[in-house]
Amino acid sequence: MHLLIRAPDVEELPALSELCMRSKAVWSYDAAFMEACRRELSFDPRDLQSSHIAVAARGRDVVGVAQVKAAGNEADLAKLFVEPAAMRSGVGQALFAWALNTARALGVSRLIIEADPDAAPFYRRLGARDAGLARSGSIAGRMLPKLVLEL
Repeated sequence: MHLLIRAPDVEELPALSELCMRSKAVWSYDAAFMEACRRELSFDPRDLQSSHIAVAARGRDVVGVAQVKAAGNEADLAKLFVEPAAMRSGVGQALFAWALNTARALGVSRLIIEADPDAAPFYRRLGARDAGLARSGSIAGRMLPKLVLEL
């Protein structure tokens, strides 16, 4: 079935937040870790004004979501999550292409990605390069791979 990339409706944000949680959970994190990540993995209605968000859908089924936030000459890939049942089906690649196109349209020169360690290889395959480490916004003392893709 055809994959449609579209803007979300405000009413979808709670379900998109839960999709992010389900997607993150595939890396076998425990319940306490997942709960600590809930705020960072959730969408707020203000996100619709302060960032760019895309939903990937197949028919009526939402299978992924991505969020890009621009700051100066850079953009952050704030979120890119795929429904577990849809992983490895091209949804992540389609959302990443949307993120790159969005960043380019914003006129920034690079896309910054603070990736889950298990997701970093995905971004590397798509051309992102390692650029050090970044502090987790959810877990004190946890460091994440920071990747950069020059646009």
